[in-house]
Amino acid sequence: MEAHRICLLPGDGIGPEIIAEGVKVLNAVGAKHGVAFTCTEAAIGGCAIDEFGCALPDATLEAAKASDAVLLAAVGGPKWDTTDPTRPRPEQGLLGIRKGLELYTNLRPVQIFDALAGASTLKPEVIEGVDLMMVRELTGGVYFGRRERFYDEEGAGPHGAPGQRAYDTMEYREYEIDRIARQAFEAARRRRGKVTSVDKANVLESSRLWREVVHAVHDAEYQDVELEDILVDNCAMQLITRPADFDVMVTENMFGDILSDEAAQITGSLGMLASASLGDGVALYEPSHGSAPDIAGRGIANPLAQILSVEMMLRYSFDMHEGADDIRRAVTRVLDEGWRTGDIADADTPADKVVGTAAMGDLVVEHL
Repeated sequence: MEAHRICLLPGDGIGPEIIAEGVKVLNAVGAKHGVAFTCTEAAIGGCAIDEFGCALPDATLEAAKASDAVLLAAVGGPKWDTTDPTRPRPEQGLLGIRKGLELYTNLRPVQIFDALAGASTLKPEVIEGVDLMMVRELTGGVYFGRRERFYDEEGAGPHGAPGQRAYDTMEYREYEIDRIARQAFEAARRRRGKVTSVDKANVLESSRLWREVVHAVHDAEYQDVELEDILVDNCAMQLITRPADFDVMVTENMFGDILSDEAAQITGSLGMLASASLGDGVALYEPSHGSAPDIAGRGIANPLAQILSVEMMLRYSFDMHEGADDIRRAVTRVLDEGWRTGDIADADTPADKVVGTAAMGDLVVEHL
């Protein structure tokens, strides 16, 4: 029997609840297709800070590197919120594992499930046909550039004391842009053949380099793919006014962080959106939403984004496209039958169709 090793990172908040449903579906697909999955848990985020004093213990990174794929749930919560640069934050675990696994590409599909079209705040005619792939660069840009905060003798702060000064550097190397551009063009070739490259080339030198390299890659090897440039502020507007016109959107780290969350809201719920972080080795899969500490432990969290992350894992790490299609069809059927968790229910949803976290996982397994 074919076998794969999965590193599970439940994290914080609702993470342990939803990852349990992802594993439930993973095992059901494995049983159906004759594939065994061996899962090992490790700590990341706030729970790792509590136990080990840091958001990404060395043992967690080693466990991730030793696996065939990583399935992460969510990290963070108000318990660990701080602006003290000397104290650990849960988000450092995410940045650290992406860097440690050399995951430079984040794929976030934005698709409309017909049964949930009414959940979007946009008009039905605006979201009709939305099928967008966000391709975000993960290891460069301002999140990983040089930074410092210090007291500046030249700038007065409150009460005449020296004021603080801080800077963060948005920095890119040519090879980092080249490889993410290739990922976007390859994705477009498998889809509708169009790439929209997002930058701020009218202001930022790093964006001017971004645009030059993206065009060089396109002109050398991908002239069969349509390429357009768009400034990030205009893109934020166009995502709301004409989301169905976009196919593959590629951008740097911080712009991608912001725009992918905006694009996610087109669907009406972050609870439905999965993502994949890819490099040249072990890949990581996670929902697009956060840890939702306000509902943690209540058994009402939506596990579908976690389950759809399993779909992406089967597709991108294990070439199990039939199993991935099974999950997509099962989720679609569950929604078409009217089953909802509280976050995607509306006033017309019958009370007996609103289910909890475990029950939603059971329904997906049943439909497999």
